Amino acid sequence: MSDEQIRQGILADPDAGPPTDEAFWKDAKLVWPKPKEVITIRLDASLLEWFRREPGYQTKINAILRAYMMAHLR
Repeated sequence: MSDEQIRQGILADPDAGPPTDEAFWKDAKLVWPKPKEVITIRLDASLLEWFRREPGYQTKINAILRAYMMAHLR
């Protein structure tokens, strides 16, 4: 699809917000996430087995711990 076809599709979609333009991105800054640290943590074997059933289990554990942290920062 061309840029124009994409823009027309966005404009025709009632659920899409207005398309962004150069003014929207003018002050945008690229922000790189902080690198993760390698640690050793002891978890129950059954818990780890449950998380390891799907790929990306470490990312999921990280997200759960982040949600817990954010809930307790409020």
